[in-house]
Order: sequence, then C-alpha cells, then structure tokens
Amino acid sequence: MIAPLNPDWKALLASEIEKPYFKELTRFIDEEYKNGQCFPQQNKIFNAFNLCAFKDIKVVILGQDPYHKPNLANGLCFSVNPGMAIPASLFNIYKEIENDLQVSPPTHGNLSSWAKQGVLLLNATLSVKVHKAGSHQKKGWETFTDTVIQLISAQKKNIVFMLWGGYAKAKGSKINTQNHLVLETGHPSPLSANRGFWFGNKHFSTCNTFLKKNGESVINWVEKNPALF
Repeated sequence: MIAPLNPDWKALLASEIEKPYFKELTRFIDEEYKNGQCFPQQNKIFNAFNLCAFKDIKVVILGQDPYHKPNLANGLCFSVNPGMAIPASLFNIYKEIENDLQVSPPTHGNLSSWAKQGVLLLNATLSVKVHKAGSHQKKGWETFTDTVIQLISAQKKNIVFMLWGGYAKAKGSKINTQNHLVLETGHPSPLSANRGFWFGNKHFSTCNTFLKKNGESVINWVEKNPALF
C-alpha cells in the first residue's frame, strides 16, 4: 500500500484522492509493486509531501520521473538515497550551486535537508518500474501533481517555482505568475547542460534573494551531512 499523506496535505487533497482516477491509480500502483520491482519504495512515494508540509513550502522544484535504476530513488526529485553515487543531473545542479554561490557542494546526493527547509521536490510522476523510464506516466500521477501545483499557486504567496527543462516548463501554465516567482531554464542533464542550457542560470542565489526580500529565511543549498530517513 502507498504510505498515507501527512495530515495537512491529506486534508487539502481529501477530495482529490477520492476521485475515480486516483482510486484507479492506487489499484494500478499496488499491482505494479506486487508483481515487479518499482521505485521508490512504496512507503516513500509521498516522501516529498511528508518531508515538506504545505504550510512550510517556500520553493517548488519539478522533476519528471523517479530514477528507474535500483536503490536510487527516495521520493524526492533529483535526490538519491544516502551512500549512492551522485547522478549526472544532480552533479550539474551542484556545479551550478558552486558557481552561483561560491561554495563547495555536498559530497552526497540526498536532498532531504532541502525538503525539510521548505523545498517541495516534486516529480510529475511519483513512481516507475525498474529499468523502464516513463512506465508509470499517463496513469493519473500527472493529474494529481497538476492539482498540487494549482493548489500551491492558489493558496500560497511568494513561492519560488524552479522549472528546469521542457517538461517542467509545461507545468508553468498552472502557476499564477502574479503571485509567485517562476524561474525557468534548461534541464540539468548532461545533454542539455553541455549545450549551454543550464549553467549560469543563478537560480539558487535568485531564489534566496527573493525569499529574503519577502521576509522568509533563505535555503541552505549545501548541507554537508545527509539526513537519514
């Protein structure tokens, strides 16, 4: 079974999770996990929500799918489990942080400390079958995460949305740009980054400047010790 949402998210999304599409999605996910290997662990599917309460959100970073190779995905976009090698896209994220903030980057790939500071690390699709990228797309997750983005946009103010790559940018239509800061750039994957579409975006300093201007504490992007969960 999918682990439950934490109380504040569950209250906000109560009507959504009762809709027929979500019940069908839940049945599909249960069968997929029962009959084969899928990621993240089933009790980590809602990790992004359970580590970052709705009331605490300051920043939203959008990814696409969880990592589909074994032992990587932990329910937070771009993040990996403690002890795993840093994937290429996250390596490029760290490299931009280093250049932008003039700090040495973390040596681990676990982004749970970002989540606990108010960064919602949300994949558009929250699960995937082993070695089959995109295998759980178009099953209902996108409808659910669209609703989440619309909810944040409508009920919060001065959130920083970081949209990296075409897939994330397409979600931008759900965001009220009058009430929030939307930062767009290319995807941090090597293919995009090496073509000049990632480095130099300065999203991390821009984000913290915006948060500080609006009376919020800034994000520490370089937590050196991976939090375990």
